[in-house]
Amino acid sequence: MQVGMLTAPFGNESLETVLDFAEDAGIPCLEIIAGPGSKHIDPSKLTPAAAGKILDAVRERGLNISSLAYYANTTDPKNHKQIQEHAKRTIDAASLLGVPTVCMLAGMPVPGLTKHETIKKVCPKVFKPILTHARRKKINIALENWFETNLQGIDTFEHLFEAIPDDNFGLNYDPSHLYHQECDHLVLVSMFAKRIFHTHAKDTLVNKAKRAQVGIYGGGWWRYVIPGFGNINWGEYISHLRQNGYDGVLSIEHEDGTQTREDGFRRGAWYLEQFC
Repeated sequence: MQVGMLTAPFGNESLETVLDFAEDAGIPCLEIIAGPGSKHIDPSKLTPAAAGKILDAVRERGLNISSLAYYANTTDPKNHKQIQEHAKRTIDAASLLGVPTVCMLAGMPVPGLTKHETIKKVCPKVFKPILTHARRKKINIALENWFETNLQGIDTFEHLFEAIPDDNFGLNYDPSHLYHQECDHLVLVSMFAKRIFHTHAKDTLVNKAKRAQVGIYGGGWWRYVIPGFGNINWGEYISHLRQNGYDGVLSIEHEDGTQTREDGFRRGAWYLEQFC
């Protein structure tokens, strides 16, 4: 396995700045934001020549791109077509760059429907053209399981892959979203081993005393932190990934408000390297 980083916290800076930081920090893999207008990679503007220049800059620093990330509300009924079209452009960009995976979201529940109903009635229609295009380009689509989207509990994972069984449809698996729900983040690794195309490395810190005070419906008793600063046993979790055949990237998603951008990435990378 290798350590990587999601470039989102550098969203207002150039890709060159991100590459320089990653090289200096010893983080070899990049999950690059590729939404509309992104300063890192904008698929609508990526030409073969521009892709070549990006690859040269990446390789000169001894880095590689693990995935392109397009995190939009895919099930938004007002923007289906626009999202599908940008997803296709992102797939084209991944193909130009030789990147195997595009990371996306499962979308939010549609008004009037539950998460399970949205998975059954909406997600297959939304993702069918995206997956067809991705298959032609030999690209995998990996969904981050952010709990506010349709991927919440283990039952939603099961229903999603029943509704959309395509081989190139899987996960950018993030255990942090399951931990604070008290779902088993380890059993999913074996349940969906063939679906894990990419992973997010983000930890969760649960303040049990605060939870006992405010209750589970209260706020402020859990937060996301850099790996090694929370409750997830990363050695145990990574052992499960290895046992189930995953040998990809541990992409640090920095959402830890107690650490600076640079320090958080550096500390996370240092901590994760011992398991790689």
